[in-house]
Amino acid sequence: MGTLSFSTSALLFTIVFHSCLAASNDDPLTGTKREALEIIIGGGGGEAPSPSDEFPPSSPPCKHFQNENGCFENARLAKAYDVIQRFKEKIKVDANSEKYLKTWCGTDVCKYRGIYCDIRPDVKEKAVAGVDFNGAKFAGCDGTLPLDGFFDELDDLAIFHANSNNFTGTVPFKASKIKYLYELDLSNNKIAGGFPMKTLSAMNLTFLDLRYNSLKGTVPQQAFDLTLDVFFINNNNFAPQMLPTNLGDTTAVYLTFANNNFTGSIPASIGKARNLLEVLFLNNQLTGCLPYEIGNLTQSTVFDASSNKLTGPIPYSFGCLKKMQILSLTNNQFYGEVPETVCKLPMLNKLSLSNNYFTHVGPACRGLIEKKKLDVKKNCIYGLPNQRSEKECVEFFLKKKDCPRMETFYWVPCVKHGYDYYKYSEEGKSPAAAPSARTYSTLKPHHRL
Repeated sequence: MGTLSFSTSALLFTIVFHSCLAASNDDPLTGTKREALEIIIGGGGGEAPSPSDEFPPSSPPCKHFQNENGCFENARLAKAYDVIQRFKEKIKVDANSEKYLKTWCGTDVCKYRGIYCDIRPDVKEKAVAGVDFNGAKFAGCDGTLPLDGFFDELDDLAIFHANSNNFTGTVPFKASKIKYLYELDLSNNKIAGGFPMKTLSAMNLTFLDLRYNSLKGTVPQQAFDLTLDVFFINNNNFAPQMLPTNLGDTTAVYLTFANNNFTGSIPASIGKARNLLEVLFLNNQLTGCLPYEIGNLTQSTVFDASSNKLTGPIPYSFGCLKKMQILSLTNNQFYGEVPETVCKLPMLNKLSLSNNYFTHVGPACRGLIEKKKLDVKKNCIYGLPNQRSEKECVEFFLKKKDCPRMETFYWVPCVKHGYDYYKYSEEGKSPAAAPSARTYSTLKPHHRL
């Protein structure tokens, strides 16, 4: 067969290209391309387009920091962009994560959901200062979502909040170099390993929330030397251990040990923890008697040692807890009288003493029972309803009981001579409004503080 002539080939070429052009009429450059093509193959006239018609204007030069990812305000934000994008690739895409991930586009990381920027004080540059993933429920594509390579690479952080996600692994040691980090919330995740003492001791934290994780081993005494205002470690898998004797060295205002395996007695040093407003010891394996030094916590509003194996009488020093609003000693083995001075505490809204072996309540305490502020069910108090059986009470009191320093149970440190019943100058003061205790909310895994 003969070959196609040049004119025939040109005609076929024109038909093919016109078909392609017709299929892309939405292209704003279609007309220009068609005219240029017709000139080239000799099928049409008109002037050739100028270069400005063929190419869009170039972007203005970057005035700040430029790298292969684009233009950034400074190198700190450029690094944060790279760290966040690498982390983004590890996150499993679902309805929860998509709310965040769809905003993690472009070079302005300060507009990403969950990412917050501020001026770093020492260098006066904008930086990623805060991460708030509370309730984001992030999970890893492969079932793991380590903090390594993300949390520890954001060098300018001040706040990292990640309650209720699926972070795994350990708290990376490299995070200890983050100079300005003062709030760390990793609660309700899957953090494992031992208590991250080396990492935390190098930080300047004031807020530490590690509750509802899988931390193991023991909590070192040095943890109570950290200058924390908030220290939550409840609901972990710590090994049985005694409460540290230096507990009173803590600067914490809010402290929770609840739902762990702490044993032994509450150390007398707790009386030195003068900043302490709320403390939860509930649901551990604590034994022994209450130290009278607890009466020195004159600023405290919540004290809960319920559901342990504590025993002995309530020290009279508890009458010095003039700001106490919630006092719970339920589900233990306390006995003796309920001190009238405790029932006269001016701010008291809830006194829970049920499931113990108390034997007597006075007029002030009976007044609280009538107001439903005092619960003494399942005790050994004659004449009150819903008490233990006589057999239970007799069997308990036949057992030998011993508290060290028994003479201290009658000391009242807020009274001049120390032994008299505490009398309040504020006795006529109206009771406080129902309190909103912060530490009790930590017993709910999804609660964000």
